[in-house]
Amino acid sequence: MDAVLRAEDVRAAARRLDGTAHRTPVHTSRAVDELTGSRVFFKCENLQRAGAFKFRGAYNAIARLDAQQRRAGVVAYSSGNHAQAVALACRLLGATAVVVMPTDAPAGKVAATREYGAEVVTYDRHTQDRTAIGRRLAAERGLVLIPPFDHPDVMAGQGTAALELLADAGPLDALVVPVGGGGLIAGCATAARSVQPDLRIVAAEPLAADDTSRSLRAGRRVRIPVPDTIADGLAAPEPGELTFEVNRRLIDEIRTVPEDEVRAAVLLAFERLKLVIEPSAAVAVAALLGGRPQPGERIGVVLSGGNIAPADFARLTR
Repeated sequence: MDAVLRAEDVRAAARRLDGTAHRTPVHTSRAVDELTGSRVFFKCENLQRAGAFKFRGAYNAIARLDAQQRRAGVVAYSSGNHAQAVALACRLLGATAVVVMPTDAPAGKVAATREYGAEVVTYDRHTQDRTAIGRRLAAERGLVLIPPFDHPDVMAGQGTAALELLADAGPLDALVVPVGGGGLIAGCATAARSVQPDLRIVAAEPLAADDTSRSLRAGRRVRIPVPDTIADGLAAPEPGELTFEVNRRLIDEIRTVPEDEVRAAVLLAFERLKLVIEPSAAVAVAALLGGRPQPGERIGVVLSGGNIAPADFARLTR
């Protein structure tokens, strides 16, 4: 695990991101505290640059490239948030970006990726392999591949969210983090445990995309059919190879959340927290509400992003 990701890597990423990534606020809610019987601290990555935590990892990874690699350009694959993050990071760092996105990716995320200056290459997620496409483009064009989660520098960048949360909120009893490919929780768990070795790490996953839950039970990576979930940012069919090596050791508990509870959490965040969050972030809120925390516990929750189209938001909250 130490060879994959170290706490020192996350701290180095924090220095690299200082002054570029937003230090997002930590939000509290008396209503949520009363609902849960605990004290809850929400890390608002929905207010991060490009609308999600993904900017942290993308910028950290691309900032570590040398001048020749940046001139050559970057290729990434993503359903949306990593795509936007890579495109923005490349624009800030003077690199070009090519992003492989599924044909059914949210239109707003595709448009934002193009607006940040990236070339978008589409594929069918049900019949084509995005990883293979990304590797082919990297080989053909001489690009550097920056995957969405299975990369040490990406994981290290994501973990800076937990460092900030603990610094701003103080000691916690538990940290709830959404899990898709596993990069966010791998980075956050590594960082948080370096500050609080006894902190309980709770993964939140859509029931319809429960590859990490199945993998943790099996003790090995398990691949499932392409998930069909409103939490599109967590629709990974299999945990990352590197992320799973970290997460299988650091995750204490995983909670799977049905789609109706995700929808309810989007609405609760809007009504009670006055925050717009995407379904992938709402999975963590739903896991918190369904987890029956101990009275008086201090719980951190990472709200991973807020990239949701107005029409989709209206449909989920009506």
